[in-house]
Amino acid sequence: GCILDGKLYPFGEIARTDNCFRCSCSREAMRCCSLFHTPTRYDKENCKVIFNKKSCDYDVVQKSDPSKECIVYSRV
Repeated sequence: GCILDGKLYPFGEIARTDNCFRCSCSREAMRCCSLFHTPTRYDKENCKVIFNKKSCDYDVVQKSDPSKECIVYSRV
């Protein structure tokens, strides 16, 4: 298998690792890509970014009331 962040994964396709990556594990290498997109354009003065491990994505919420979401204009 392959080791990523101290955890052993079996050879083959891994749909989702503990840290929100999709990977392919072979004898030669382990190749991974992220399942999340980082917010880049949002109201940075009034909003903050929090990583949601359950959904494997970033939530952008109001600093004054984290229960309310903010509008995100672009992600990368």
